[in-house]
Amino acid sequence: MPKILLVEDNELNRQMLTRRLQRLQYDVVVAPDAEHGRSLASSERPDLVLMDIGLPGMDGLQLTQLLKSNPATKQIPIIVLTAQGMEARDQAFAAGCEAFAMKPIAFSKLQEMIEALVLQHKN
Repeated sequence: MPKILLVEDNELNRQMLTRRLQRLQYDVVVAPDAEHGRSLASSERPDLVLMDIGLPGMDGLQLTQLLKSNPATKQIPIIVLTAQGMEARDQAFAAGCEAFAMKPIAFSKLQEMIEALVLQHKN
């Protein structure tokens, strides 16, 4: 069962995404902020990270850069999630993410991105 790390500070978003991903047979590990996300990325070795940009303290773009600069976590694909608009897209890709999704989440499109990246990560 592929493991997804969800780094999201909004509790309702965490619950909704966790339920939907678990229904698709993903093992979901949740972090409410960047520091927990950084720790869990190292200890849990997820197959993919769903990363909110607007996190308290260190934001999701900073965490993405840290994960991509660490040899132990740099291979983990990251999908950035944001409500900040398309201007955040270039920043997200510059930080090192593999994909970008706007909030509110179009779950079927997110599911396609997840499946493609998890498959690539496994190979």
